[in-house]
Amino acid sequence: MSITKSTQYGNINISIDAIATLAGGLVSECYGVVGMASQKLVKDGIAELLKKENYSRGVVVREKDGQLELDLYIIVSHGIKISEVVLEVQKKVKYMMEKSLELDFNVINVYVQGVKAMK
Repeated sequence: MSITKSTQYGNINISIDAIATLAGGLVSECYGVVGMASQKLVKDGIAELLKKENYSRGVVVREKDGQLELDLYIIVSHGIKISEVVLEVQKKVKYMMEKSLELDFNVINVYVQGVKAMK
């Protein structure tokens, strides 16, 4: 599946996987985020920390009523206010995705899958 956008020069097709990878890269740059987590909790309720090449596994992209929705699964750093980290992730991802892709993102849901203490 892909998102199609028409311009005066022709059509642009953006794959869902490309959108998910871009969103994952943006999330990993946010302060307080240790990394992306898998959508599914691994055995015993422990979240798997994803590497750069697998960021798209921690992002779900949906199209609903012509608007795009993102679900982001993250792991945050211990000792930082989670609500502030989540708010910053939402603001940064919404701004950068809309600026980069020129598409409207209606909802950006952030699911904190775990907290990790940094050494």
